[in-house]
Amino acid sequence: MLSRTELDNVRVILVATRNPLNIGAAARAMSNFGFQHLRVVNPYELAFREAKSAVGAAPLLRNAEEYTTLGDAVGDCSLVVGTTAARNRELRHALHPLAAGAALVSQAITRERVGLLFGSEKRGLSNEDLSHCQWLMRIPTEEKHPSMNLGQAVAVCLYEIVRDRESPARPQVEKAATAKDLGRIEGSLMQALRISGYLDGKRSATREQDLRRFVRRLALEQADAELLIGMLRQILWKLEKK
Repeated sequence: MLSRTELDNVRVILVATRNPLNIGAAARAMSNFGFQHLRVVNPYELAFREAKSAVGAAPLLRNAEEYTTLGDAVGDCSLVVGTTAARNRELRHALHPLAAGAALVSQAITRERVGLLFGSEKRGLSNEDLSHCQWLMRIPTEEKHPSMNLGQAVAVCLYEIVRDRESPARPQVEKAATAKDLGRIEGSLMQALRISGYLDGKRSATREQDLRRFVRRLALEQADAELLIGMLRQILWKLEKK
């Protein structure tokens, strides 16, 4: 089983959840497997903290953190993983089956904070939401009925992360950059691209998502991110002086 420190490195993040009972069910699943940090982004029902489905997990639900933007919700996470049924949509991320993805998460939380994203019951995670992720994870389900109840999906994913498995030892790596640091890099790059004329107003939103995915694929370490931020600040200062 995972240690307390490793469990504390996981943030379960529910994005635009429509039914408060599903938030309660997710909290119950988290409590079952020892996870304590729940975050919600723009839930449809603000009274979710009284959800009766959170059997035995009322304190966890009361302490859930609320955010208005996904960027803020993942800001302190070094790895952000999205969950998707991957049906009839073009994905621009690596997609891992649940067992492989959960093994990667359980290795990552030995050294860094991980955000695990779940989308709304009706639409899942949007392309904008997915652009905050380094990679995606899918629960293998029947092709004719691919989607799962949100609470069940959270429970299955968390069980797979905590279950005992033999895995090769991984070399110690440097501290990874957080999503907040990556966001600073993206913002500076976007600003430089606008000043240079590379971006126009028509495709700005799409380019921003492309840039966010690109920066996350770099898998920057904290020290490298700080170096790059300093370089970009100097470039912007020179550009804005002209």
